[in-house]
Amino acid sequence: MSHIVGARQAQKQKTRRSLMDAALVLLEHQSLSSLGLREVTRAVGVAPTAFYRHFRDTADLGVALVEEALGSLHGMIRAALEATGDSEERIDSTVGLIARHVHAYPAHVRFIARERHGGVEPVRTAIGEQLRLFVEEVTASLAAAPGFAGWSEDDLRMLAQVYVDHMVMTASSFLEAEEGGVRQTEAAASLARRQLRLVSLGRRHWLD
Repeated sequence: MSHIVGARQAQKQKTRRSLMDAALVLLEHQSLSSLGLREVTRAVGVAPTAFYRHFRDTADLGVALVEEALGSLHGMIRAALEATGDSEERIDSTVGLIARHVHAYPAHVRFIARERHGGVEPVRTAIGEQLRLFVEEVTASLAAAPGFAGWSEDDLRMLAQVYVDHMVMTASSFLEAEEGGVRQTEAAASLARRQLRLVSLGRRHWLD
């Protein structure tokens, strides 16, 4: 009996995964607000009623995609925090981390970039909440780092917001640049590094 239950659960997870993967492919050229569940189920090869065994509606599917796309970024955020600093090596490392993530997960990055200000409110809210968690995570890391003595909590959170916004903006830039080839990608990386240098310069003199 347990073997049968396990097989059914595995099949259910496989179908859920297939629905999410199909949605990501379909969302490459359209927004979530225009995506129909019949499109998704047709792409997977299941009946429309099967969709409701996994998601309440396409908005619920979108929230699941947000959790997958941004939830996996916490490790990259921690790595970027360890690399964030004033030296060229650390700035290069941070930009390189973002570039590699975009190259590995372009569909997720495209989805977040499009839906962050899209027309599906639960998805916008989910993205905003994940980004808020990133800001809090970065704020706590900065507060514990050397060199921030005397900084107020509001100022630390402001700087954390700058870093998170820069990460999102740079990821979007890399995504657009990949379509233009190596030269555009290098230009996007150069701009991202210059922006981080500017932030680092301002950070060093913030309490002057």
